[in-house]
Amino acid sequence: MRKRIFNVLFVCIFAAMLGLGIIAPLMPVYAESLGATGIWLGIIFSAFSLSRAIFTPIIGRISDRSGRKKFIISGLLLYSIVSLLYSFAGNVYCLTGIRFIHGFASALVVPIAMAYIGETTEKGKEGSVMGIFSMALFLGMGAGPFLGGFLNDVLGLASAFYAMAGLTAIAFLIALLFLPDIRSSEEAKANKLIPFKKIIQNNVLKGLILFRIINAIGRGGLMSFLPIFASRINIASSQVGVLLSVNIFLTALLQKPFGRLADRYNRFYLLIIGSIIGTFALVLVPLSSNFRELFIISSIMGIGGAVALPPATAITVEIGQKIGMGIAMGIFSTAMSIGMVVAPLLSGVVMDVLGLESVFYVAAIVSFLGTLVFYHYIRAGSNPQ
Repeated sequence: MRKRIFNVLFVCIFAAMLGLGIIAPLMPVYAESLGATGIWLGIIFSAFSLSRAIFTPIIGRISDRSGRKKFIISGLLLYSIVSLLYSFAGNVYCLTGIRFIHGFASALVVPIAMAYIGETTEKGKEGSVMGIFSMALFLGMGAGPFLGGFLNDVLGLASAFYAMAGLTAIAFLIALLFLPDIRSSEEAKANKLIPFKKIIQNNVLKGLILFRIINAIGRGGLMSFLPIFASRINIASSQVGVLLSVNIFLTALLQKPFGRLADRYNRFYLLIIGSIIGTFALVLVPLSSNFRELFIISSIMGIGGAVALPPATAITVEIGQKIGMGIAMGIFSTAMSIGMVVAPLLSGVVMDVLGLESVFYVAAIVSFLGTLVFYHYIRAGSNPQ
């Protein structure tokens, strides 16, 4: 049963994230074609993450009580429907609304799927199992931008939205037909009664939330504004797709080895090392002037993510074993969503006021300061492992 759950969810999440990744390099350019300024670009990108931040903890807690399959299949179906709406967005207001609905669909799928896996993971193997499963997320997001850039160059923008709809429809059918349903243990049900306010008082959890937020700020600034920076130095859409893909592919392919390291060595220090590597890459973006340099920088960012994510998810699984896997993954996902809300808005304001290059410098400063505060919380928490 455990292997079947893992395999079905791996395929479903890969298909869903491939569809989402297809539109990643195209969304900033599409938004600008509808009249979006820097701040509107921020609002459009933030709408997706704001929706996730609002709904993910609620859905996660409910799934601990009532099962997870129905949330995943509902989310995948909504993913497919909303994908078709993108091509009908006539202005920035419509596009923002579509992004908000898309974020709600995502809240029904990704964190709940991670809770499925976390609940069936053997103790002591959290890093390696979650690392391997995270490959589905990053392989999908990594292949998506390359495919999206190719579709846009050859068939036009609308083809990317149709491709996303088709992929998520396939994922919906796979989950509906082959995914077994599981219920939370009695211990998890009892722990759901712990008030949310009390849950987040734990210093280790605070540090983990902070890490996820600052990591998302750095990655969100890169994903949202790198396509615009690249276009200004005459890099084609297909090449932008390659830049985003190599970042995510490296993170994906290195999940398994770094997941094993997270089961053997200090997880908190691995988080800090990965965060510092990502910060360094952000500083280098405005200094680049061609595709080759951006390719190297994007690779560095991918390595940083590969170092940091497996220990982060492993710690989340340990927390979930105590408070309920759905709410734990919900909090983890919400922290990322908060960062993804802040990143485009902050970057949009910085772009309008200080210029595009400053977007990456500000993201790097925020990431570095956040890493210092993260270390403070970990030292205040209980015994790192």
